[in-house]
Amino acid sequence: MKILVTGGAGFIGSAVVRHIIQETADSVINLDKLTYAGNLESLEQIAANPRYVFEQADICDKTALERIFQQHQPDAVMHLAAESHVDRSIDGPAAFIDTNIVGTYTLLEAARAYWNGLESAKKQAFRFHHISTDEVYGDLEGTDDLFTETTPYSPSSPYSASKAASDHLVRAWLRTYGFPTIVTNCSNNYGPYHFPEKLIPLMILNALEGKPLPVYGNGMQIRDWLFVEDHARALYKVVTEGKIGETYNIGGHNEKANIEVVKTICNLLEELVPNKPQGVVRYQDLITYVTDRPGHDVRYAIDAAKIGRELGWQPQETFESGIRKTVEWYLNNKKWWSRVLDGSYSLQRLGTKA
Repeated sequence: MKILVTGGAGFIGSAVVRHIIQETADSVINLDKLTYAGNLESLEQIAANPRYVFEQADICDKTALERIFQQHQPDAVMHLAAESHVDRSIDGPAAFIDTNIVGTYTLLEAARAYWNGLESAKKQAFRFHHISTDEVYGDLEGTDDLFTETTPYSPSSPYSASKAASDHLVRAWLRTYGFPTIVTNCSNNYGPYHFPEKLIPLMILNALEGKPLPVYGNGMQIRDWLFVEDHARALYKVVTEGKIGETYNIGGHNEKANIEVVKTICNLLEELVPNKPQGVVRYQDLITYVTDRPGHDVRYAIDAAKIGRELGWQPQETFESGIRKTVEWYLNNKKWWSRVLDGSYSLQRLGTKA
């Protein structure tokens, strides 16, 4: 197959591209705008592969999309391009509306026009796989429930509201136009090449520099953590084996409170980097509780039984094995994250506007 991956220079997108090129015989067209979070250095190991091509373009640019579809003739689309950081959506929601809603609409229409022109067999085989988040479901505070594929939507942030809107658009294009779509909603990803505004890489890099480790509120917000390479395998399973019109929830079966995640990172660094920055006695001493962000959901948890039952996918990493691999990757790849930090982001806190 030839797969068009949008957002393929981002954190999850680059893991998907690496997986397809390294583990399958398929080809990839990577369409990425290269915003602050897009980084082609995350794809250095596969960039020269003849089955890989990069197109710098914006999913809001209809003309560029039409050219890319006609030039490359993909057999499937995996749509990961999105503004994804909740704190940034609080500071500036407009970009999230533009990219996540208008961009998804523009991509759907370009893909549908292309699909309508395909000959019968290729049209029958085509898939549009939309990758979304468990945050569209809202908050599970006060219950032991899990998000399932039929959980009602109740987004809390500008980010999750924009992703919910894009999910609805994708399903509407199937219902209205017969356009062959599939949706996945995933839990919190972590792993190598993660942009350091997110919790886990932020804690690792702050600790290495002896900076405070900011924990929102009481740190008891619970997330289900999914190793990004496990997620990439799941997404490829869905685009190649999933059923049109279905939704698949993808989770790591690893519910952890944020403070537990931070303390785990500190303990790993005590083992792996015992020579601490000047003035630091224990990495855990750097933990600093800060005012919670507006509208912060207390608990997310995914029931991933359906994708296991129907497609045979299970995560290979436990949280313990995955977080160790992640910390070790950051320790061994200072060149990558140092170059990221040379840009527009320098570990400052975002998302404080009420």
